[in-house]
Amino acid sequence: MGRKCIVVGCGGAVGLHLFPLDLEIRRQWLRAIGAAENSEVPIDARVCKNHFTRDSYENLMEFELGYAQRLRLKSDAVPSVALPRINRNPPTLLPRPDGNVGPQSESASRQPRTVDVSCQTDAPYLVSQGTQFAKRRLGPPLRNKGIQSAATVRSVAVGPSHRLLPVPFPSTPLRSFKEAKRPRLEFEEQDISTRSANPDSSYHSAQPVTASTDSSWLSPTAATSSYEDAKFIVFEKCLLSLFETCPACTRDCNVQSRRRGTLLTVEQLCPHCRFFRRWNSQPIIRSTPVGDLQLSAAVHFCGESFEKTRKVFDAMRLKTHTDDVFRRHVSSYLEPAIIHSWNAKQCTALQSLTEEDQVIIGGDMCADSPGHSAKYGCYSVMNMQRNQIIDIQLVQSNKVGGSNHMEKEGLRRSLELLEGSGVKVESIITERRPRVQKFLSEREMKHYYDVRQMAKGLSKKLHRLGKDSDCGQVKKWHKSIINHLYWCAVGCASGAEKVSRWKSILNHIQDIHIHSDPAFPKCLHRTRVSKDPNKWFKPGTAALKRLERVLTTKRFLRDVENLSPHYQTSSLESFHNELLRSAPKDAVLPFTGRLCRLYLAAMHYNENADRPRKRPSNRYPLLFPEAKNGGHPGKQVKKEQTNFYVFNLIHLVFTEVVHDPQPFVCAVTLIDVPQDKPALDDAVAACATLQ
Repeated sequence: MGRKCIVVGCGGAVGLHLFPLDLEIRRQWLRAIGAAENSEVPIDARVCKNHFTRDSYENLMEFELGYAQRLRLKSDAVPSVALPRINRNPPTLLPRPDGNVGPQSESASRQPRTVDVSCQTDAPYLVSQGTQFAKRRLGPPLRNKGIQSAATVRSVAVGPSHRLLPVPFPSTPLRSFKEAKRPRLEFEEQDISTRSANPDSSYHSAQPVTASTDSSWLSPTAATSSYEDAKFIVFEKCLLSLFETCPACTRDCNVQSRRRGTLLTVEQLCPHCRFFRRWNSQPIIRSTPVGDLQLSAAVHFCGESFEKTRKVFDAMRLKTHTDDVFRRHVSSYLEPAIIHSWNAKQCTALQSLTEEDQVIIGGDMCADSPGHSAKYGCYSVMNMQRNQIIDIQLVQSNKVGGSNHMEKEGLRRSLELLEGSGVKVESIITERRPRVQKFLSEREMKHYYDVRQMAKGLSKKLHRLGKDSDCGQVKKWHKSIINHLYWCAVGCASGAEKVSRWKSILNHIQDIHIHSDPAFPKCLHRTRVSKDPNKWFKPGTAALKRLERVLTTKRFLRDVENLSPHYQTSSLESFHNELLRSAPKDAVLPFTGRLCRLYLAAMHYNENADRPRKRPSNRYPLLFPEAKNGGHPGKQVKKEQTNFYVFNLIHLVFTEVVHDPQPFVCAVTLIDVPQDKPALDDAVAACATLQ
């Protein structure tokens, strides 16, 4: 006799679960239906699921939600005569008495049913079953602000039927839309940890984890704005503890985690109900983890060193990506963004300068190493009226005939750019370089010299002269002579008047205040009677003659005539300090990398050059510069520096560059990068010639 199903009022057992009847359950069931224990019931008879109460099953909830394929009876379960069927499908929309369409209400389901005599079966009796399943699990993925992920926790194959299919672990989740391209591995993945609750489950640690393509789950708006989310330092044990329990059956799960740079992928599989999900700690854009790219951008745009940042991370055991990935980010996304942003800002600045009649600029060069062994020279041009850097030229020494020619070449390139943009340059302020003086005189451009640089050189000569035993009076007049040089540059309208005022210092130190030069006939100060007659120089003394030779040389008088009456290059010196922070002299950088660092320093200076002072204004910290020889001048405190240009660059990278980098990379290729190394064939031929 074949296996049978004893059916009581269920109309058949097609498609139902059949449970075998052991001896004890068979006896209890026969007593329940009022039959004798020796009734002719097959020994191997089975009973369908409709003859058991809901409390008779161990996994009824998991079965109704789709986490389990088979029902499991409790050990003390006893079948009954007839019970409502277990509804595994969602409620069916039926016509309501009011004419609308929707699920039947509870009152409607309890109304007596009419049965047609001619029908052999009753109408389907549908009951809407309530569950404890969270409603938000069936909806669209939501992003939690407390984690570094954006909608990456997904159930497998969640479709209209609201069921979860069993998926072997690990595997790729089923999706109802087009599969995204598998991202390339930027570096070798690292297996962090593996936790298994059941050693006999289908999980195998040797199976490779497929690269996650969770970026295709994100909308373009969510993908581009995810970098603005707050980030937190999360410990590994605290994070993995969130995946130890199955959210469906609350049992222990198998957990496997993989790391690629700052990206952490956790895969969770329940060996009991076959629940599976994959969670990423951050979104992915074009196969690039957002955290890796944002970390590289923050380090590079702030002018810091990734090597030093990685040392800090290693000390904290904070995981990050490698140097190769950082350099790939720099060359592919960051440097094109810097060059594009600088070109846009420079075009705007030059366009505004073309509307002005006369523009005063200042220029100066900063080499990457002291002396005459510099490889790179950075020539900066500043708009002195607005205190803004408008152009930077990076010159390589071996392409211009040596480091002595770098300043002239940088100035020539900058002037050609300004003239080509239509900027009308009235005058230029530089240091006293013979090559620069000759170059500007040939172009018939008004050239002024920086007073600070002349005062610095004169101060050194006076300091050496005052060390001699017969020139002790020079020390007393050292500061007054330097102040007189600044006064001559600022208070004169013509070059001849500057020279006349400067020569008057020789009479003034002898207590003579009436001069023979008609351009400056007498001193402007009031006549005073000196209390210390020994401070004055005596006519014909050796000290006066030696001081006169220092102050009235032919070249020095010619330079005094061209002292700048308006602005000085002290602002350029401040900018050079910013250059040393972004591109230090001991850092070995390629040509394009150093140029981008210079652009970053210029954007930082232009943003913070004219920031206001702090309040209260009576705060003056004491400074002890070496040039003051023990002096301690006060400096008023300004407000904190801002870095809005950094946020703008990061926004440009994530909104435009990372999605279509080709137009930005093309702008980088237009830069004329000099070749440092000769061709291999030329080097081999040169070696053969020497042999």
